[in-house]
Amino acid sequence: MQEHRIHQIFQVSVLLKGAHALLECAGGIALWLVGTDTISNLVNMLTQEELVEDPKDFLATHLLTWAQGFSVETRHFYAFYLLSHGIVKLALVAGLLRNKLWAYPASLVVLGLFIAYQLYRFSYTHGVGLIVLTVFDLVVMWLIWHEYRLVRRHLPTS
Repeated sequence: MQEHRIHQIFQVSVLLKGAHALLECAGGIALWLVGTDTISNLVNMLTQEELVEDPKDFLATHLLTWAQGFSVETRHFYAFYLLSHGIVKLALVAGLLRNKLWAYPASLVVLGLFIAYQLYRFSYTHGVGLIVLTVFDLVVMWLIWHEYRLVRRHLPTS
């Protein structure tokens, strides 16, 4: 009964990773298609009222500064970054959901690399979201490892 529950949690976590990968792909495509002027205008429109009320609003001023400094090169980098991460994760999710043996160790390696990068970024940004994502990735890694051991145990011996 406990193994069945762990398997269900594994499937849900992999589906959540797949949903996150789809969002990354959509974000990457959107960044590729939308110009920096459009991004700047959108942020300006979204923050305008808040800045009229409070010219020192923390979030609005930071968003506006970020958008004004958002170069074409930065946009291309993030578009490529999001799209490539999303595609890699989608391939791994598809492999895991189909019980492809290669997908388990590949997912562990890729998630390990993502975690290393997230911790590196955290050392600069101190963003709590990176820690939350890292903890989630560690849980998913444990679930993948657990599932991999079960799948390998039930393989026919040759």
